[in-house]
Amino acid sequence: MYMYEFAYRRPKTLAEAAGLFGEFDNPSFVSGGHTLIPTMKNRLAAPDVLIDLRAIPELNGIRRTGDRLEIGAATTHFETSTSEAVKEAIPALAALAGSIADPQVRHVGTMGGSVANNDPSADYPAAVLSLGADVVTDRRSIPADDFFDGLFGTALEEGEIILRFSFPLPDFAGYAKLCSQASRYPVAGSFVSRRGTGVRVGVTGAGNDGVFRWTEAEAALAADFTPEAVEGMEPDAGGMIADLNGSAEYRAHLVAVMTRHALRSPGTAYVR
Repeated sequence: MYMYEFAYRRPKTLAEAAGLFGEFDNPSFVSGGHTLIPTMKNRLAAPDVLIDLRAIPELNGIRRTGDRLEIGAATTHFETSTSEAVKEAIPALAALAGSIADPQVRHVGTMGGSVANNDPSADYPAAVLSLGADVVTDRRSIPADDFFDGLFGTALEEGEIILRFSFPLPDFAGYAKLCSQASRYPVAGSFVSRRGTGVRVGVTGAGNDGVFRWTEAEAALAADFTPEAVEGMEPDAGGMIADLNGSAEYRAHLVAVMTRHALRSPGTAYVR
């Protein structure tokens, strides 16, 4: 496979990025490229320019402000996984970042690129949704519950750029996934968090419509925050992906198993 011809630009400011976006007929922002580039290689996308956002200062950096953790959209998986601020504030998020793919990918891939594309097998969307993060763009702040919009779909408007993610600090967070041995993408992953009396379970890799909240498990865990509370429960298989990695019923079972593992693994990423 080969890609169509395209231009490449690396702006240094948001204004320059916006200007470039308006100059071309079919532009695309890129920040790592681990979803976009394979799509282009398979000739499923053909932007006439790739606008690389990673050199824009506003998109980089990690900081803790009060009871929130803010991570720039162009922050790499490696930076997130090794950040002392992330490890202290939300250790499960650091562990998730350190579990993504391999070192080469972790040194290039970014949180913004992963979330902006809403790849159904990406890890970060489960954390963003479970933790109830705000997605801050150059135009507005979007709550996680309003951001994800079906397979590869988001609430982002044409030319809108994610600047950073603002995470409220949880009382508990854990992540568990079963990976494909070929791609290292999660076949099913579950990120469980609790803040006060609220529980949120974000599931990735398994749903026909991409990342989703398993609300039945959330209700059970709000009453009894233990792995036993979701013993015997599974999400509806009718909403699960069926492919070479397993049937819909198998994925529904995996979601339940990974959720229980996440509950037993606070502050870590359980990976198989």
